[in-house]
Amino acid sequence: MMRIMILALFGTLLAAMLQAGDNPLLAPWKTPFGAPPWPEIQPEHFLPAFDQAIAQHKAEIDRIVKNPAPPTFNNTLEPLDASGEMLSRVNGVFNTLTNAETTLALQELAKQVAPMMAAHADDMALNPGLFARVKAVYDSRESLTLTAEQKTLLTNTYRSFVRGGALLDEPGQGELRKINEELSLLSLQFGDNLLKVTNTYRLVLEKPEDLKGLPESVVATAAETAAKAGLPGKWMFTLQAPSVMPFLTYSEVRPLREQLYRAFTTRCDLGDERDNKTILVRIAGLRARKAKLLGFGNWADFTLDERMAKTPGRVITLLDQLWTPALAKAKSDAVELQAMIDASNGNFKLAAWDWRFCAEKRRKALFDLDDQTLRPYFALDNVRKGVFYLAGKLYGLTFTERTDIPVYHPEVKAVEVKEKDGRSIGLLYVDYHPRPGKRSGAWCDALRDQWIREGLNVQPIVINVGNFSRPVGDGPALLGLGEVETLFHEFGHALHILLSNCHYRSLSGANVAWDFVELPSQIMEHWVTEPEVLKVYARHHQTGEVIPDALIGRIKKAETFNQSYELVQLVAASRLDMDWHTLTSVDGVEADAFEKASLGRLGLIPEIPPMHRTPYFRHIFNGGYASGYYSYLWSAVLDCDAFQAFKDAGDIFDPKTAGSFRDNILSRGGTEEAMTLYLRFRGAEPKVDALLRKRGLN
Repeated sequence: MMRIMILALFGTLLAAMLQAGDNPLLAPWKTPFGAPPWPEIQPEHFLPAFDQAIAQHKAEIDRIVKNPAPPTFNNTLEPLDASGEMLSRVNGVFNTLTNAETTLALQELAKQVAPMMAAHADDMALNPGLFARVKAVYDSRESLTLTAEQKTLLTNTYRSFVRGGALLDEPGQGELRKINEELSLLSLQFGDNLLKVTNTYRLVLEKPEDLKGLPESVVATAAETAAKAGLPGKWMFTLQAPSVMPFLTYSEVRPLREQLYRAFTTRCDLGDERDNKTILVRIAGLRARKAKLLGFGNWADFTLDERMAKTPGRVITLLDQLWTPALAKAKSDAVELQAMIDASNGNFKLAAWDWRFCAEKRRKALFDLDDQTLRPYFALDNVRKGVFYLAGKLYGLTFTERTDIPVYHPEVKAVEVKEKDGRSIGLLYVDYHPRPGKRSGAWCDALRDQWIREGLNVQPIVINVGNFSRPVGDGPALLGLGEVETLFHEFGHALHILLSNCHYRSLSGANVAWDFVELPSQIMEHWVTEPEVLKVYARHHQTGEVIPDALIGRIKKAETFNQSYELVQLVAASRLDMDWHTLTSVDGVEADAFEKASLGRLGLIPEIPPMHRTPYFRHIFNGGYASGYYSYLWSAVLDCDAFQAFKDAGDIFDPKTAGSFRDNILSRGGTEEAMTLYLRFRGAEPKVDALLRKRGLN
């Protein structure tokens, strides 16, 4: 019966695709891996594609609802999970472009697509006939013979309907629809404002003395940026991370450091048409209303109910465990930085725009190490080969660039991923440099998840995106150590999706509890500075010399340096997120005052800003991290504890440990509770000790 229904669904999907005419989003993709035919896709294709894909999904749901047979797992849950494949495909392409290669036309389209998708999601969640069938199966679950994965799918599906408002009365469902539609548009507006502000700002320098302290590569990049902007002979710095961070780290011109720092930390906070404060307060208020409507005290209660942490109290407990030692160390570090300033007759009091600059000076003095010493060894292509090597050592994977697969920008590369035996398992796109059409930060997305369709394994298509330093002149792109760690991090997310071995699409890959999703990514960062790995990818871009042992030794000695700064920033941002989302009302709330009070209660010292100020906190107002920014730290406890398993085995490539991590974590997606999977790998719940050691705080 199940096979007949799936074949019927596939037949309908194929028929719709054959009727699609010239729309490449709807026609069959005859490319290797069924990859998107990017060059053929134009903005005008999206609205018709969304219309047809939504209609197709509704037809699939209608068939499930109208099935005359009594509801079962096979005739309700399985076809429901398999439904909407065309819509997922269209939406995946659209999201990739609006995030990584957007245009004004796409941004305008997004304003139409967002409410369409929100309304369709509500139509699904509030479909009484569909919920009745799901509920009937859920209510009989104790009498069913289901696998662990099937039990999880049933529980998750039922809960998603309840959390989507299925138990609300008609007026309540109507209010929920209005809230969801407005939230979708406000979030989009928040992100558009941030992108435009980030792309608009320019710090243009004309005097060579204004470049004092900046490394030659940073100066050359600024000259290229200025030339591309029609300002030859000048130097231009932007608010993109590869531009602003090196300037704050190396510029000896303190007033310019302050100018760029203030521009960066006041994004969307200047009271103009791009100011995000009114928008974000409205978002917080709508989330509080939605949580209350669904029976929760606040948005954090609603969000954490389906995550590992479960309650805001457990999140705060973790943050407090880290905050106390981190703040104490940060205060001590601030005293030492001020002493260094005074000893060099700096004649200024340490401020937020000085910390990176002074810390880099101190790191150089203590360890004879700075980022510019390391960059020549971190050519982007070599770093990428290094992370591929690591995946080969741990999991037997191989990676081959495919020039016959279309890409959405000339800088993007398509890479086929294979098992050791030569069997293909998926496709990986890598896109590493900033562009005006790309949002800031780094991320990983699944264009297509792995799952089993009609007994056949659907291979995933994954994308890794970054905003790393560009090449200068004819030379290669040379990365800083932090950028190397980010590349390894995002590749860990890709492995989570590529190595998935699940039956159901909604449970595969990175479809896991949000505070578990960073474990596969963050554990990869632990190998970045291990000598055995460094000697593979860290080669001088001019001489080919392998990074010297003496330099590796200095890297290892400096590993805990300035960790208090980074940890304090991260905890402060996490607490700010939790404060916004434990509100029950935003009456009388003003964004700047609220943020100041939140950070004041923590005791954040003025020399250290939070990692993200509220008006540009994209993760929580234009991403999926609302009430979830803490997950980086929650997962850090997991990843430090998990990497300790390799250390305990006496081999950072230990095949048995790597096999267990792949089998119990990477391949299982969200098929069981996250802690169940972790216990199966590690044998015990994680402790915070390994994280504190890594940060030099115990």
